[in-house]
Amino acid sequence: MNDRLSVKVEGVTLELSNLDKVLYPAAGFTKGEVIDYYTRIAPVLLPHLVDRPLTRIRYPNGVTGNGFFEKNAPAGVPDWVRVETLPAPGSTKGRATLDYVVADDLPTLVWLANLAALELHVPQWTVGSAGPDRLVVDLDPGPPAGLKECAEVALLLRERLAADGLVGYPKTSGKKGMQLMCALAGTQSADEVSAYAKRVAEELEKGHPRLVTARMAKNLRPRKVFIDWSQNNAAKTTVAPYSLRAEPTPTVSTPLTWAEVESGKPRPYRSEEVLERIARYGDLLAELPDGGPEVPAR
Repeated sequence: MNDRLSVKVEGVTLELSNLDKVLYPAAGFTKGEVIDYYTRIAPVLLPHLVDRPLTRIRYPNGVTGNGFFEKNAPAGVPDWVRVETLPAPGSTKGRATLDYVVADDLPTLVWLANLAALELHVPQWTVGSAGPDRLVVDLDPGPPAGLKECAEVALLLRERLAADGLVGYPKTSGKKGMQLMCALAGTQSADEVSAYAKRVAEELEKGHPRLVTARMAKNLRPRKVFIDWSQNNAAKTTVAPYSLRAEPTPTVSTPLTWAEVESGKPRPYRSEEVLERIARYGDLLAELPDGGPEVPAR
């Protein structure tokens, strides 16, 4: 059989390849199904990618093979794909700038899926912004702690952030943890936002030392939830809402209702379940505004 297929997506012609290649062996989930998922989820995913330079994690040989991070635009990028040359803080190769892909439309999303870019990660800032317009707090449980403990900490964080006028929106990481997202004014530096997130994490550690740690040392994490405040560093990215994850099965970073968090029973969701949730709830992050408050200074 011919392993290449020419398709037209919103007026753009793309050549897809190896659609039957299994990328998630434990689930028998193929590249064609990855492309289908990203096509169907695009209406709710794209608003969270618009104007944000993408870091991709590609798995051309599937999730059991070697994956690799890709920030720079790959060779042969089509001329209709948006590419932005931007500063590259924290570049491991010491580069001052990188050519970032920005996925503003469905053809770009399909093109990325065809490259086996399973995971899509974005920074907390947009192209041309003065500062981060999102605050993200990552909740990473140290075994045997898990999503139940993350939900406990998420509720504590919701209350603490609300005291400063910030509204938290929860989602699973698609792996073992959770994240909270808040809208910001976009007028402060990443250092200011990161410092605020660190102060909040340290406050919760002090008040709940058996449940929370704000310190990165892995030997301090067992049985606790690490509040990773460093995700707000200008060089860091966080998995985008609705992105697939490179787990044994095609799990997804899934927005949650606060009722699910309060139940203490959030769980990872697979791609087909997330599509069903969209039909039921729509985008639970649709109310995350384009602007928000500033974080308080010390």
